[in-house]
Amino acid sequence: MTSPSALRRALLLSSGALAALPTRAFSLWGKKSHPAMALTPVRAVVWRDFLGVNAQLQWFEPAMARKQVERLKDLGLNWVRLGLHWMLMEPKEGQFELEAIDRMMALVKDAGLRNITSVVGTPRFASVVAKGDRYEQYFDKFPPKDPVLFAQRMVMLAKRYPQVDVWQVWNEPNIPGFWAPKTDPEGYGRLLLASVQGLRATVPAKPIAMAGMAYFSEMTGQNGLMIEAMGKLGAFNLDLIIAYHPYTATAEGSEQDGRDFVKRVVPAHQWLRGAKVKQIWATEWGWSSYDGPKEEQPIVGEQGQADLTLRRLALMAALDYDRVFLFTLSDLDKRASVRDQRYGLLRENGEPKPVYFALQRFLKVCGPRIEPGTPPAIVGDQPEGLISIAWRQPDGQKLWMVWADKPGTLRLKGVSKATLHHPLKGGQQALKADANGELRVPVSTALQILSHA
Repeated sequence: MTSPSALRRALLLSSGALAALPTRAFSLWGKKSHPAMALTPVRAVVWRDFLGVNAQLQWFEPAMARKQVERLKDLGLNWVRLGLHWMLMEPKEGQFELEAIDRMMALVKDAGLRNITSVVGTPRFASVVAKGDRYEQYFDKFPPKDPVLFAQRMVMLAKRYPQVDVWQVWNEPNIPGFWAPKTDPEGYGRLLLASVQGLRATVPAKPIAMAGMAYFSEMTGQNGLMIEAMGKLGAFNLDLIIAYHPYTATAEGSEQDGRDFVKRVVPAHQWLRGAKVKQIWATEWGWSSYDGPKEEQPIVGEQGQADLTLRRLALMAALDYDRVFLFTLSDLDKRASVRDQRYGLLRENGEPKPVYFALQRFLKVCGPRIEPGTPPAIVGDQPEGLISIAWRQPDGQKLWMVWADKPGTLRLKGVSKATLHHPLKGGQQALKADANGELRVPVSTALQILSHA
């Protein structure tokens, strides 16, 4: 077992690592504010490279899995995040059950999809939980007692599945649901270091992602944030993709502060870039359309799922994310919890839900690539809680994404005519400036896109 001090020395692969890290860290994520926002996009977005979707293809019969992949490709998207569960792959030591995973990997390869694949979940024989412990039945939630054994399994998988583009080491170790009985940054650091060393020796050209941390990486039962803790251990010097899962109550923020999403993300990503992190991914985000009873997430229904997804995607596209993965491609069966069964873009039978059609319309209006643009000039009062983001298409056409806390009307100068698109429910309307040269734009609580020359 590697000691904490030895771990720190092993992780600090470059000189001066800790001294170079900014000190503001993630504490700014907790500040709350509710101003109207006019966001300036950080960079151009190519949707097939920026937006991916989680997929549980091995849960489904081959024909249904193929149907799901076809639906994904119909959206013009190219990335999936796959999850492998060690306890299912190797229920007994040395006895592997990989047929379903083989089919999934072949399907993804044949479809030409790119993927990030995470590995999580400890088999009973490898779990640190003691025999006879009162939590023994939850052995898969506990970390492996030997990080090197886990790393060996990752190496085996990397050799078997060369079509994997990015390997991700574990999932959400900042919460007991995936790292029991309590969060342990140094324990996860040992697992991470062993895995990185094994993968770099085996598939040196493959990028590696740190585990996607739950929410904004808050550590259950402890102060501080897991990503910050890993940075202090020196993990950023391993040249990893940093990932987290920004689930919140609404598109714009948390239940405590309904408009804090941007206020959390901007300073956190500035800190990460200052710490020389090259890639920041959100490897899960989304909303379930479940009917209840309530389990953490508010009950929003299918239309609410579609509405929240579009607004959050608009925000994330404008912020400093390199890639984001919506959770998830398809609804799941009763092996998942009531809430987790209904995160899909598709129903269990492969048919699209409202969120699928809304996303399809959104992507069609945007086109394959959008670039930072200039917003139109607003005259007079604005609807309460206005949020707007200006883009342009490569041919010069301007796109203005807009919504507000309450419906209202905007008056714009300098735009003689435009088309207002309604991707949530479909349809569009032509708008023309009045005799005073003002274009009146009705604003909704749902995302709309104004297209004009």
